[in-house]
Amino acid sequence: MHQAELTAADFLALFGRLKGESAWGAADRRGALNNISAADVLTAAREVRLGRTVSLAAPLEAMVTPDNPEPCVHEMTSMPSGAPGLNFAMDRLAMNVHGNADSHIDALCHVIFDGELYNGVAAGTVTSAGAADLSIDVARDGIVRRGVLLDIPRIRGTSWLEPGDQVSTDDLAAAERAQGLRVGQGDLLFVRVGHRHRRNTLGPWDAAKARAGLHPEALCFLAERRVSVLGSDGNNDTAASVVDGVEFPVHALAVNAMGLHLLDYLQFEDLLPLCEQIGRWSFLCVIAPLRLLHGTGSPVNPIAIL
Repeated sequence: MHQAELTAADFLALFGRLKGESAWGAADRRGALNNISAADVLTAAREVRLGRTVSLAAPLEAMVTPDNPEPCVHEMTSMPSGAPGLNFAMDRLAMNVHGNADSHIDALCHVIFDGELYNGVAAGTVTSAGAADLSIDVARDGIVRRGVLLDIPRIRGTSWLEPGDQVSTDDLAAAERAQGLRVGQGDLLFVRVGHRHRRNTLGPWDAAKARAGLHPEALCFLAERRVSVLGSDGNNDTAASVVDGVEFPVHALAVNAMGLHLLDYLQFEDLLPLCEQIGRWSFLCVIAPLRLLHGTGSPVNPIAIL
């Protein structure tokens, strides 16, 4: 479903409106995580009915593919020697956190727009040493809340959205109705576009140039419901962009204007059968980024608990 493109002026107006609706004060560094209270965490625990845990992360890949030209490097640094007594197998991992294949979370310092980070923090606070402010360490204690999965291909009657397609506000509302739930304050909202299923079925493609995602105006739905996190099995942004001169409008709106931590390139294929089985699309969810004190993001393995 291709929607109208936005002019630069339209986008700036939308950016200003969402920024104004998401203000937490000049000193704030948590952004939309402020929407989660201790009482919300206790309430979210009641979502557990089966005692089943499911990963929402895709496996890390060390092979070059069209969407992953710089894959993670996994090296063995010590192999078992076969000698008597105690010895160890050891390895190391290096990766591009913000690639187009591996599951990751974006920190609030990740997106610079007009020379500023979220909440007016100067872009210069990010240096070659990393982020001095708004790093992923903001989420060091984990993000725990009710997770809600809205399955857009399901309501469209298709296996996946084709690259370039966009999820609208109407799509999100229709998924709510079809799945019998309502996204509420503090929820971790996961929007499935079928990117991972398409990749598994047809093989990787250059997702930097062509992918399905949310239309920028759909962020108004998130602001109205005061969600705390947005995640997708794609990049959240559509490619090609529908905004003149802004390549990643959803990232700019979500991270920079609204203070939303974004999770990109998740996978929901293990979760879907369980949701279908029990007829419920909400669950307790735990997101635990690595403690990278100055990181602009982190590899991530969100766990859904049903």
